[in-house]
Amino acid sequence: MADHRTNPSSHTQQRPIYGSTTTTRSNNTTNHPIASLIRQLQSHAGNYSGPSFGFIALFISSGILLLLTGITVTALVLGFIAFLPLIIISSPIWIPLFFLVTGFLSLAGFLVGTAAVVSWTYRYYKGMHPVGSDQVDYARSRIYDTAAHVKDYAGGYFHGKVKDAAPSA
Repeated sequence: MADHRTNPSSHTQQRPIYGSTTTTRSNNTTNHPIASLIRQLQSHAGNYSGPSFGFIALFISSGILLLLTGITVTALVLGFIAFLPLIIISSPIWIPLFFLVTGFLSLAGFLVGTAAVVSWTYRYYKGMHPVGSDQVDYARSRIYDTAAHVKDYAGGYFHGKVKDAAPSA
């Protein structure tokens, strides 16, 4: 029995190596508009330099993002207009609920922050060296050194003024 299977690689299209000028075409010669557009784009792709291609990509992507932003804002405004009567009718429920949820989240945030500060301070004074303790130590030593320097400078300054005021003293 003869093997009647066809070679699958004979029907596949080989892609050109990047930067080469030769293109290989498949045996399928249908002229699809998208395929011809892609072929034209591929033939002109080598003509674009890096910065100009970057500007074109930036222009296209920013245009798409601007379009999506416009669609989002339009949908938000239309949704707000459509649901405005429902919002007004149910506002006696939403306003106290808003204040309740805001107050709860604020209280929870303050509690978490306070717990973090107390925990850090406890670990710092126990000598466990929490994150940032070296910066606190450095700042404390700088403040101490500056205060000592100002004290020495002011002491000498005032000592000289006292002598000038009372030369016999």
